[in-house]
Amino acid sequence: MAEMDRARELLALGTPRRMELGDRGVEIALLDWGGQGPPALLHHANGFCKGVLGLLVPELRKRFRVFAMDARGHGDSTRLPGTDAYRWDEFALDVVAVAERLAAELGQNLALGLGHSFGGTSLLGAASRVPALFERLVLIDPVTPPKAHEAMPERLEHTAKLAEGAQRRRSDWPDRAEARAWWSERPLFEHWRQDAIDLYALDGLRELPDGSVELKCPGAVEAAVFQNGGSIDVAALIEGISTPTLWLAADQGNFPLEIATRLASTMAEARIECLDAGHLVPMEQPELVVDACLPFVEAG
Repeated sequence: MAEMDRARELLALGTPRRMELGDRGVEIALLDWGGQGPPALLHHANGFCKGVLGLLVPELRKRFRVFAMDARGHGDSTRLPGTDAYRWDEFALDVVAVAERLAAELGQNLALGLGHSFGGTSLLGAASRVPALFERLVLIDPVTPPKAHEAMPERLEHTAKLAEGAQRRRSDWPDRAEARAWWSERPLFEHWRQDAIDLYALDGLRELPDGSVELKCPGAVEAAVFQNGGSIDVAALIEGISTPTLWLAADQGNFPLEIATRLASTMAEARIECLDAGHLVPMEQPELVVDACLPFVEAG
């Protein structure tokens, strides 16, 4: 499929690897995208996979050795049964285990943790447990779910709709071309760059013996993540985080700027930067993320 050549080239830059976290009961899949400099770890949004962040990689590789991970239940990482396996604390603890293993292997701490949406919240959870885990954090429109008992009715209803939509999400197609064409007609992907859709088609789908393809992250896992959002207290998580943090808030995204500003103000060293973009900015306007991220990390 010639139209996927750019995505294939980006994925070919990375070396797939698997990291067994024996005490966690999961195996985490990563892409080692290489690059010049200290290590950076990337974490995707709920329902997606490591490959969809590939449009950020060419520029980041000039400054970092870039790794991207699949969360449990996503991509090529272990899929566990039930919903408790997808509590948000579990994702944070997986990040801790992966980052510590990489740091031990490479002999240096991770210079950057960059996470999108629930991936950003997972990095916050990890940094709150191990303050020295990352030298800097970049959070791309992180999810800020209220505690279940504090949530306004409209937010609870919104979360319920997201979970319901995930459960109904189509998960199989005759081939990648059909999946790509179908996504291109869905509102969720309306503003995605075509090479981002290609990355999702290549890394987010599993080919079956008959040649058909299915989502590596099924709707049930995505729904479980949404449903467990109320199991964490973001405000409590970030109180002890001293890591210098850049919080990129999408002004056309899903989370009110005033909430992000209030939360960031309670962190020891964080600043908010607004992006003229939607929540899925890494796949829609990756240049905005890179242009904000690189000055922040290069400031030392």
